[in-house]
Amino acid sequence: MAEEFLVVKDLHKSFGDFKAVNGVSFTISKGENFGLLGPNGAGKTTTIRMLATVLEADNGEITIGGHSVKKEAETVRSIIGVCPQELALYEDLSAIDNMVFFGRMAGMGGKEAHEQAMDNLKLMGLVERARGKVAKFSGGMKRRINLAIALMGHPQLLFLDEPTVGIDPQSRNNIFENIQSLQKSGMTILYTTHYMEEADRLCQRVAIMDGGKIIAMDTPYNLKAQIGSPDKVTLEDVFLKLTGRSLRD
Repeated sequence: MAEEFLVVKDLHKSFGDFKAVNGVSFTISKGENFGLLGPNGAGKTTTIRMLATVLEADNGEITIGGHSVKKEAETVRSIIGVCPQELALYEDLSAIDNMVFFGRMAGMGGKEAHEQAMDNLKLMGLVERARGKVAKFSGGMKRRINLAIALMGHPQLLFLDEPTVGIDPQSRNNIFENIQSLQKSGMTILYTTHYMEEADRLCQRVAIMDGGKIIAMDTPYNLKAQIGSPDKVTLEDVFLKLTGRSLRD
């Protein structure tokens, strides 16, 4: 059996009377790309913030790489990388300076941070733009820099929150190829997206959240097979059937 790298048991989080996360449990195996899907307000972001040690859970247990998020948060932070939906970049700095800055913040020495930054820029096809000011980069380039920063420190678990929002097909394809390469090298990935075709293409299993709970979890193929022929049904069909068609603003 595959080694369970992330284990979430009965996770709860409320804000006042509002239950944002209500009894969520799931596991992610080492080297797996696991998709967390759901409409706006489903509880995905709150869940990820708890997994990434940014937000403390009200109840429940989270273990990453054998370490308790509650008791060993510092150790957990050293083995995870987070690529947030909001671009975490200093636009007045160059790409390389952004990456070295975040590497130093993570405790790297200057030489190590620079070497890793150049390696990650090469991975993203941006070595030639290393000295370019981020403010002048396209949206796709900024997304790729955002991902490159998340890879500083060689994380074992990578959180990708909507990594391809608003970018061109070339940048999206580059990110897809890098995600698949990272997974093949043994990295564990938690992937959130509103693009169902991305989850179908990249994720071995997906969980669909709504109302703070996981309402379905399986392989994309098996989820599609529950409502029709997997060759004709899309993951978006499954998503809409389970969560409804009403707008979530």
